[in-house]
Amino acid sequence: MIPQTFKEVIDLGDGRTISLETGKLAKQAHGSVVVQMGKAMLLCTVVSSYKPTTMDFFPLTLDYREKFAAAGLFPGGYFKREARPSNEEILVMRLVDRVLRPLFPKDYKFETQVMIQLMSHDDDVMPDALAGLAASAAIQLSDIPFETPISEARVARINGEFVLNPSREKLAEADMDIMVGASADSVMMVEGQFDECSEEEMAEAIKFAHEAIKIQCEAQVKLAEAFGKKEPREYEVAATDADIEKKILDATYQKSYDIAKSGTSKKERSEAFSELKEEVKAMFSEDELEEKGKMISGYFNDAQKKAVRDVTLKEGTRLDGRKTDEIRPIWCEVDYLPSTHGSAIFTRGETQALATVTLGTSREANQVDLPTQQGEETFYLHYNFPPFSTGEAYPIRGTSRREVGHGNLAQRALKGMIPADCPYTVRVVSEVLESNGSSSMATVCAGTMALMDAGVQLKKPVSGIAMGLISEGDDYAVLSDILGDEDHLGDMDFKVTGTVDGITACQMDIKVKGLSYEILVAALKQARDGRLHILEKLSETIPTANSEVKAHSPKIITRRIPNEYIGALIGPGGKVIQELQKETGTTIVINEDPVTEEGVVEILGTQQEGIDKVIAKIESITFKPEKGSVYEVKVIKILDFGAVVEYMDAPGNEVLLHISELAWERTNDVNDVLKMGDVIDVKYFGLDPKTRKDKVSRKALLEKPEGYVARPPRDDKRDNRGSRDRDNRGSRDNRGRDNRRDDRRDDRKPREDKE
Repeated sequence: MIPQTFKEVIDLGDGRTISLETGKLAKQAHGSVVVQMGKAMLLCTVVSSYKPTTMDFFPLTLDYREKFAAAGLFPGGYFKREARPSNEEILVMRLVDRVLRPLFPKDYKFETQVMIQLMSHDDDVMPDALAGLAASAAIQLSDIPFETPISEARVARINGEFVLNPSREKLAEADMDIMVGASADSVMMVEGQFDECSEEEMAEAIKFAHEAIKIQCEAQVKLAEAFGKKEPREYEVAATDADIEKKILDATYQKSYDIAKSGTSKKERSEAFSELKEEVKAMFSEDELEEKGKMISGYFNDAQKKAVRDVTLKEGTRLDGRKTDEIRPIWCEVDYLPSTHGSAIFTRGETQALATVTLGTSREANQVDLPTQQGEETFYLHYNFPPFSTGEAYPIRGTSRREVGHGNLAQRALKGMIPADCPYTVRVVSEVLESNGSSSMATVCAGTMALMDAGVQLKKPVSGIAMGLISEGDDYAVLSDILGDEDHLGDMDFKVTGTVDGITACQMDIKVKGLSYEILVAALKQARDGRLHILEKLSETIPTANSEVKAHSPKIITRRIPNEYIGALIGPGGKVIQELQKETGTTIVINEDPVTEEGVVEILGTQQEGIDKVIAKIESITFKPEKGSVYEVKVIKILDFGAVVEYMDAPGNEVLLHISELAWERTNDVNDVLKMGDVIDVKYFGLDPKTRKDKVSRKALLEKPEGYVARPPRDDKRDNRGSRDRDNRGSRDNRGRDNRRDDRRDDRKPREDKE
C-alpha cells in the first residue's frame, strides 16, 4: 500500500513549476523530501543525533551527490561506481552549507547530516539551483531546531532580461550567472560570475532572486503544515552564568579595546590577547576552570569581539591601525620562477600567493564527466592552502573543500578574460605562502600577473578584494581588505573581483539580518575603489602582457587540414605522427572539428625549427598541384619508361615524368636526359584522361626545335588489324585452354579419401 503523500507546487510564472513532495520515500529519516522540476528529481534527507557531541563546534555534514544512473550513464573508471565527490559536487555542498549552518542554534552540538541526491536528471534543469530548497524543506519536515526556512535560486541575465533557474543551454548565452541564498527576510549568500557588470546591476539581480525565494520559503511552510508541523525537539542547552559574564566583561573589555586600538601586527596582537586570556583564567579557581572552562572562554571571546567592533565603529580604526577604506601595503614580482611558463608573486600585508602558469595542448584540457555535464575546460585554476601559511602544523588529507571553493572563485574571476582565440590549454596554480586576509583574492591578482608574464593576451587585467562589514543599529562601517580576525568578527564577508570596467565574480556571506540594498551597493562601490587601487599596483609591475611566450615555453601553432588527410598524417598504427614527434621534439594533437569535419592539428614545441618541420610535413601531405602551374622537382628514381620526380615544395609527393615528356626529340634512354638528383622544372597538366594519373611535362617548358615535325598518328587500319589479330589469337588461346581443361577433367581419377 502506497502511503499518503503531501505535495506543494511552486509556480515559476513561465509555465515551469517546482514540486515538493513528502511521505513516500525515506520515512526513517528525521525529515525527507523529493523536489522535482521537469524530469529532474532530488531526494533530500536529514538526520540529527539525539546525543550531544563533545565538540566545540556544530558537527554538520552536508553532502550532495549526482547519480550517473539519473542520466542513464555509467560512471567512468575501472570499478564503474560513484566514489569520492567531484569538484562540482563539492561546490554545491559549499553553496548549501554556507546558508544552512548559521541558522541552527549556536548551542546545538548534535551530529547532523543532510544528504541531497540527484535521482533523475533533466537536460533542461540545473539541479544545483534546487539543492538549497531541498535541504531546507527536509529540515522543516523534521523536529530539528532551525531558525527559518531558506532557499536558493539561480538568476541569469539573457539579452538584458533576468531568467530564474535557466537551463545550461540558456546559461551559455548569459552575461550574468548568480546564485542567491536567502530566507524570506534576509539575503544570506551570494555567489556569481559576471561579464563586467556594475554594482547596481548586481544588486538588481539579487533582488530578483530574493523575490522568487520568498515564494519558495512560503511553500515549505505550507508543506510542513499539511504534513503536520513538528515541535522542535528539546535538547540540553549550554549553561549560562550572568555573573561570570559580567565579571569577565568588566575585567577585559577596556584592555581588549586598547589592544585592538594599538594597531599591532597579527603576531603581537595574538600574543597580547593570549596574555589577557591567561589573566582571566587566573581570576578563577582550578575547580571553576574545570567545571566552567568552556563557558569562561566563550565569555572572554564575546568581550573581545565587542571591544574590537566598538573600536572600528567609534574610532574609525582597525586592528592593524588602518582606516576603514585603507588597503595594506602591496608588493609584486613577475618571472620569479625560471623554469615555469609564467609566474608571479602577489603580497598584500601578511597575505602572499605565488601563482604559476602552464601552457599545453587540448590534450591537457580538464575533462568534466558528470551525470549533468560532459565536456572539457581549456582554462582552469587550482588553489593550494598549506598549513605553514598560517604558522600551523597538521597533516594534509587531500584537497579540502575550502581549497576547491576558493580555487573555483578565482577561476571564475579570470576565465572571462581569456581570449576566445587563445590556442593553449592554460592551467594556473596558486600556492598560498602566507595568509591573514583573503588568499583567494591574492590568487586572482597573482594569477593575472602570471598569465601576463606567460604571454597570455588577457582582454583586461583582473584584481580582487575582500570586504567586511561591522554594524550596530544604524551605525555601520564597511572595511576594505579585511584581516582574518575581521572576517571572523564582522557581519559580512564579501569578495569581489573585476576589471576597470566591471565585476567579473563575487562571493558573499552575509551574517546580519535585513541588510539593506543601500548598504550593499555602498559596500560594493567601496570595493570598486579598492579593486582599482590594486589594479594600479599590478599594472606598475607588468603594464601589458608579454608579446610572446618565454623562450623555454612551448609555442603552439594550429593548422586545419581536409578530413581525408588525417589518416595520412597519423599513419598506420600512428607510425607517421609518432616518428614526426620524435624527430622534431614536438607534441602533435589532432582533433576533428564537429562542424566543418576538418582536422584541427595542434603543434606544440619549444624549438621553432621543429615546429617548422611539422608544418612542412603537413603541407607536403596536403599538397595539391594546380593545373597549369610550374613546379621545381627532383629526380629520385629512373625507370625504362620515365623518371619518378618529387616536388621540392612538398617532399614525399611523387609523380611520374613519362619518357615522352622529357624532350621534343625522341628519347630512347631516360639516362640520356636525366640523372639521379637532378632538379628540373615541370608543368602540371592535371589528370591524364587516358591513364587517370597526374601528368607533368618537362618538354612543355622547352622551346620547340626549329623544323620540328610531330610524329604522325597511328594508321587506323593497322590498329584495327592488330586488334583483330590479338582478339583472334586470344580466342584460340582461350579455346585451347578450355579444351585442355576439359581433357584434364575427363582423365582425372577420383581423389582417394585419406580419412
